[in-house]
Amino acid sequence: MFFKEPKDTKEFYWTRHIKEKMRYYGLGEGRLRRILKTPSRREEGIALNTIAVMQPAGVKKQTEIWLMYQLVGKKKKMISAWRYPGISPEGKSIPIPENIIEELRKDKVII
Repeated sequence: MFFKEPKDTKEFYWTRHIKEKMRYYGLGEGRLRRILKTPSRREEGIALNTIAVMQPAGVKKQTEIWLMYQLVGKKKKMISAWRYPGISPEGKSIPIPENIIEELRKDKVII
């Protein structure tokens, strides 16, 4: 499958980490923009000053697609995206898989 890498614009900045996750989970730029525009849920992200938004996905297997970003001036810095199997509990900390947290720390996106 061909993956079209998103380009930085005056509105968005895409980190290397999110580009890798988009490729891994088969997510496109349009899908992530749609989640950003009309999220089903919004939570505080695990990194300092970040926001995580989610939309449900899948009919047979219920999953959620999460997007974590940070507001930097007028730009949105897209940090990470992942699929969560099932339905995550509301109001609790966002269910980020441990391997993604480790990769974010390794890439120095979060501390």
